[in-house]
Amino acid sequence: MEESNFMHLKKDVIQKVDEKMLPEEELQDLAEFFKVFGDATRLKILYALLCSEMCVYDIAALLGMSQSAISHQLRVLKQMDLVKNRREGKTIFYSLADGHIVNILSQGQDHIEE
Repeated sequence: MEESNFMHLKKDVIQKVDEKMLPEEELQDLAEFFKVFGDATRLKILYALLCSEMCVYDIAALLGMSQSAISHQLRVLKQMDLVKNRREGKTIFYSLADGHIVNILSQGQDHIEE
């Protein structure tokens, strides 16, 4: 028998899924967003900020890394709107941008602990 006899194209399912599929540009943005979570240093920073607002110096001390390396990662996190900052005198303090980030971290942790 031909292989095509075993294939069943479900046009209704394809159309339904296609209608709900995100536009290509949004899928690319989503891929970039999740790519940020693929770096252990950035995750450590996010988990630190989950506990407390912190400055670059304190994050660097906590993670045993240079301030320059931490600043670079914070810049990436800020560009993706995962962290925000505020200035107090000459010191800049970083915190998580919003509750969505807390949820993403929490759900990711729940998933790997299952």
